[in-house]
Amino acid sequence: MDAVKTKKMMAYRWVIWSVMAFAFVIVNFHRYAAGVVKTDLVRDFGITGTTFANLGSMFFYIYVLMQIPSGILVDSWGVRKTVTAGIFLAGAGSILFGTASTIGWAFCGRFLVGLGVSAIFIATLKAISQWFREAEFATMSGMTNFVGVFGGIFAQTPLALMISHLSWRTSFVLIGVLSLLCALLCYTIIRNKPSDMGLPSFTEIEGTETESSNTCGPEAKPSLFKGLWSVLTNWRIYPAFLVFFAFYGAFATFATTWGVSYIVDVYGVPRAKAANYVILPILGIALGCAVVCKISDTIRNRKIPMFCFGIIYLLCWVIIVFIGGGKAPLPLLLPTLFLLGFSASSYMPVFACVKEINPSEISGVSISVINISGNLGAGLMPLIPGLVIDRYGSILPPVELYHKAFMCCFAATIIGLLLIFFIKETHCRNICPKTSAVSSASPENNRVGG
Repeated sequence: MDAVKTKKMMAYRWVIWSVMAFAFVIVNFHRYAAGVVKTDLVRDFGITGTTFANLGSMFFYIYVLMQIPSGILVDSWGVRKTVTAGIFLAGAGSILFGTASTIGWAFCGRFLVGLGVSAIFIATLKAISQWFREAEFATMSGMTNFVGVFGGIFAQTPLALMISHLSWRTSFVLIGVLSLLCALLCYTIIRNKPSDMGLPSFTEIEGTETESSNTCGPEAKPSLFKGLWSVLTNWRIYPAFLVFFAFYGAFATFATTWGVSYIVDVYGVPRAKAANYVILPILGIALGCAVVCKISDTIRNRKIPMFCFGIIYLLCWVIIVFIGGGKAPLPLLLPTLFLLGFSASSYMPVFACVKEINPSEISGVSISVINISGNLGAGLMPLIPGLVIDRYGSILPPVELYHKAFMCCFAATIIGLLLIFFIKETHCRNICPKTSAVSSASPENNRVGG
């Protein structure tokens, strides 16, 4: 094996990952930004709490709808073109959102943003599967989330300060321009796989069995639509699907939509300072994603870290919803918010689980299916507090109002914790049975549990 090419491959993979991680930072900025501009949007467009929740969730609606098409696109069109086109669309959407003259155009802007960024995380995981060892997949997935979540941090206090100096419209236009520059960087640097640069893959470097030898079937590369059917009829994915829905949906309800309003209304904290509080769970989930995935890879177990982190997550919701009737003392609330994010990362190993129970050739499709769930939860669950606040906002005091509003997050966390027991344990290896990848697996192979 050419030592020079090997050294170049080992170095260039980090360049590619860094650029894609930067793109994911932009994704998370857009994901969290709506919560900070609630007051501005209500003032400028005269909208209700439910309309605001729908505007914030527009990102997630289109994000969810595009997950399976995005997985197919990544597997067929390639990482480089998919990421470049996606970030370009997100930039255009952000500019449209910032210049919107009516609430309809604001919805269109958020629609374009969600459409553009819908494939970025899937494409990043696809690139990791091509440029890194299989045993590094969960760890690199966690690192990607660790870096990407800083986009959510920038969408809190830094965005609030930016808005106070420049206005919310100018701020989103500038973010759109930055996104367009990122698209150019992605096209220039990203390559789909090492062979695109004449470089060896890890299987060639280490002389190990190639991933294609574990195709779970006789076809070297199954049809993408048959592969999608294979994933959808693999019933092992659905417990993981529901865990991600419940855990991330509850977290997003607080961090992306209602957290700032909760701090302002219940504790009487100014908006800019309230955004600092919401940074805590976002910092927590950034660190937690890296930690839980590293632990999972190290002990070669997916379910134990998920359950242990999930217990902590449930306790955090107990404190937020029940202590003080829904108004925990601030000295207790601050570390609780950090732990809320840190432990919410318990969902993160589900990506590795789903990848490891499906054929490697359709990893993009399998990841896209599981990625629907968390974003579906993030899109739907914030609507419940919105309905509660619209109905009881003029009747109940803020403490009781948010206690009632966040009960859905507490209930979802309990359900998610119980469903972890039904996830199939993979012990950090692909356990896809060596049967046809494009036909329905047998009932025995597709059963949940283990």
